[in-house]
Amino acid sequence: LDMEFTGLHSTSLQNNEPSLFDSPEERYVKARQSVQRFTLVQLGLAIFSKENSNKYLVHSYNFFLFPSTLGMKDVEFTLSTSSIQFLSHYGFDYNKFLKDGIPYMNEVQEKILRQHLLAGTWKVCSNADRDVLNKAIVEVTTWIAAAKEEDTMILQDLSGYHMIEVQLVLRQALENVWTEPLGDKKVMVKKVSPEHRQLLENSSYDRCQKKLILLSARGFTNLFQILVKVKKPLVGHNMLMDLMHLHDKFYRPLPESYEEFKRNIHNLFPVIIDTKTVTKSVQKKCLFPRISSLVEAYAVLCSSNLNSKGPPCPVIALASGCSRYAEKKFPHEAGYDAFLCGSVLLMSAHLLLCRSTDAAVEAEPSFSQYLAVLAEHVNKVNFIRGGVSSINFSGEDCPCRHPPALVVHVRGWPGLTEGQIYQEFKARCRFDVRRLSKNQFILLSNKYKQVRHVLRDYKHHPHLQVSVYRHWRHSPSVNCLLQISGIVALWSLLAFVLGGARSC
Repeated sequence: LDMEFTGLHSTSLQNNEPSLFDSPEERYVKARQSVQRFTLVQLGLAIFSKENSNKYLVHSYNFFLFPSTLGMKDVEFTLSTSSIQFLSHYGFDYNKFLKDGIPYMNEVQEKILRQHLLAGTWKVCSNADRDVLNKAIVEVTTWIAAAKEEDTMILQDLSGYHMIEVQLVLRQALENVWTEPLGDKKVMVKKVSPEHRQLLENSSYDRCQKKLILLSARGFTNLFQILVKVKKPLVGHNMLMDLMHLHDKFYRPLPESYEEFKRNIHNLFPVIIDTKTVTKSVQKKCLFPRISSLVEAYAVLCSSNLNSKGPPCPVIALASGCSRYAEKKFPHEAGYDAFLCGSVLLMSAHLLLCRSTDAAVEAEPSFSQYLAVLAEHVNKVNFIRGGVSSINFSGEDCPCRHPPALVVHVRGWPGLTEGQIYQEFKARCRFDVRRLSKNQFILLSNKYKQVRHVLRDYKHHPHLQVSVYRHWRHSPSVNCLLQISGIVALWSLLAFVLGGARSC
């Protein structure tokens, strides 16, 4: 699975950027706000099927998505200029997203639409839709005045929801018409008697039955529900935001509780594998070059010298309709990246299997064997720059092993801000900064080497004294507690001394 969005982190929200200081709960609150503001533009799905031999056949799909508008409150979402430019650079088709995007809705939106359909309070939302419908109503009312019973006319150039909306509006406004979709953006309108109309409405051939309208409005959500039902392993790369959008757009609005979100995702998809987490492990165990992207991971794993002694990796073949991915790279096209995710997973699992056992590895390992060797990574989703290394959807989150925090004590430099401290140290390394007290700041980095360099370079700085953070020594709460304890101890001592003097 892979997704592309209209944005990642909202800059209009204060302190919304990911930070090394973030706990999983804090990061979830930040990410939840962003997910609620942005939407999906494309979802890629690659289905890997094991063949009889040591071969996997891949069917890879691209789904352009657009929020459902049928009878719904008008949906609003935000565009991030950096994300839009990024996707444009890689050739993303925004016309296809806006004009032909497949609708979707979550359970709450579906419930509202169902209630409106049953109560007859369904209405058209957008002005563009109203223009199309007004044009159709004018055509039909002009025609029907002179038409005879059983006469027909054709409405043309209707697309998407307009095929349904036109029929619903005409049937609601005129009791002596019947409508049928003809395909190819056409709807047939027939003049009928009210009695004949009633018979047609109760027939199984009516294409505007409430259940069929809901089926159409759910759009991609129908496929999401199938994915949930089959319970197949779900594979992604750095997939926390993907999972949050899956929950919010196709299941239910994201809950306020981080733990509830984890439980819900685990119930929907019991087996999740993040290739970012897997490749970090492979990197350490197999000592291959550092990688920063999915494309790099795929290129490194495809190199023949990684597993020269063991049996060859399984053959990964693209189905005939997806063959262009075998001929050319399409980075950040969701279907292509989904194909890379599955391929990276299989190659990583094969490499780990060959390195992890003393016994001879079978020439054609089963997928069950791959899952077994990946067991420590199952349901562990990479946590980018934060207080844990990964989010565990089936248990406790994994603690992170950061380099020690540094504390900066400022002397003779009044009014220094977190932003100024960040700029001061930015040239040496990307530290995250948090104010500790009026004249003290905490610095966090994820690289030991740069922490050592800062300690060395600032040893004799005239204004900034840098040392390793010690909780018992630098924490304001601990210092406050020690001060209070000291005052209490002093008063106790005074009371003892004065009490003893009076008794003498």
